[in-house]
Amino acid sequence: MSLFKSIKSYGTWAKVLKSCWAIITTKTAAEVRDHLASVMDYDDGLFVVKSCGLGAWRNLDPSVSDWLKKNL
Repeated sequence: MSLFKSIKSYGTWAKVLKSCWAIITTKTAAEVRDHLASVMDYDDGLFVVKSCGLGAWRNLDPSVSDWLKKNL
């Protein structure tokens, strides 16, 4: 399975920027990291963080902005 398909397998996700994704999951950051690491290429990087529900952004696609408003 590809990295993008693995990210999308979490069900509730948004591609926030070109290489920045947000997902909703009950898994821990370490569990997500380990799952995605299994499908990463050698030159891929990964940063997983749990959101506290607060955020601010600018110049995002309106559909992404709506997703963030709904899911943060």
